[in-house]
Amino acid sequence: MKAKNIERVLVTGGMGFIGSHTVDMLVEKGYEVRILDNLEPQVHGPEERLPEYRNKNAEFIEGDVRDRETLIQAIKDVEAVVHLAAAVGVGQSMYQIDKYVAYNTWGTANLLDVLVNEPNDIKKLVVASSQSIYGEGKYLCEHCGPVYPRLRAEEHFRNREWEPRCPSCGKPLKPLPTDEDKPLMPTSIYAQTKRHQEEMCLLIGKTYGIPTVALRYFNVYGPRQSLSNPYTGVCAVFSCRILNNKPPYVFEDGKQMRDFVHVRDVARANVLALERDGADYMAINIGSGEPTSIRELAEVLVKLYGAKITPYISNKYRKGDIRHCYADLTRAEKYLGYQPEIKREEGLKELAEWAKAHGWAAMDLFENTIEELETKKLIY
Repeated sequence: MKAKNIERVLVTGGMGFIGSHTVDMLVEKGYEVRILDNLEPQVHGPEERLPEYRNKNAEFIEGDVRDRETLIQAIKDVEAVVHLAAAVGVGQSMYQIDKYVAYNTWGTANLLDVLVNEPNDIKKLVVASSQSIYGEGKYLCEHCGPVYPRLRAEEHFRNREWEPRCPSCGKPLKPLPTDEDKPLMPTSIYAQTKRHQEEMCLLIGKTYGIPTVALRYFNVYGPRQSLSNPYTGVCAVFSCRILNNKPPYVFEDGKQMRDFVHVRDVARANVLALERDGADYMAINIGSGEPTSIRELAEVLVKLYGAKITPYISNKYRKGDIRHCYADLTRAEKYLGYQPEIKREEGLKELAEWAKAHGWAAMDLFENTIEELETKKLIY
């Protein structure tokens, strides 16, 4: 069922990983879709070619959300915006600060300024936020109750003490599902800019009566993820390493846990947010609700690719990294009717099959990334 009074939708970043799957679902449901994308070379390659999976039933404008005239043209005659355009890369954001603030914060500010000050028919705005804005996840201390620790103290890493402790009593903590009421504690420039995107959109949406939903994606994976981009999600980075017969590089001891959600579940959440009004003016977690350790992820992917290699456990810490965070989906189910449909085993198998078919030219640039992070003293 299509959204009421919405026929035409603009998807910024619609040629990207999450964007392209969202475009496909919208087209399939009968929406007229316009894509705005700058074909970022880090994602699409230096030739900035249109990806083979592009949906030819969607209109395409090559352009940048930082360009006002392009945005004015892009929002013409559309009734909704799904705003996915962003620079993505936690580690890289810590030394390409200007780029990330320009793409994410200023690009979104430019979009909102156009929506407020230029003629348009926008009736709905869906914006991609991120679980990274939480910092550490939610934990339980048996003595103090629920706690929200900040980044772990650096002196602990020298002794390979990876698990966070209660900030009040110093006792060990148990990770809990992280809900949307957890205090936001971004630990990277990328996370800061995603918070900016979310809060600016919700503020302007509420001020001007534009129903707005911010979706806090957890760790998204699946087909079409850029395998040669060393700053993309860990599933793609590990896949590229394995395809090049190199071991997945695991920070710390590998027991840190994340929430891996399939890209089609995320795309479906985007459509639900567009079509339903229950989550208007709210931030909503979108994940699987199931924690997976990074070490287990690496081992599963090695097996799926049939590789004869062993993940490399580095026992090194990357500054800004958190220990555990996975999603509480109570609000997503209540207000959007969202539940993840693709199980981890099924989704990772699909990713591996797609990568083996499409990743033959994937370049493993991960060592370059490590060198850059070490040069900037972001790893020890």
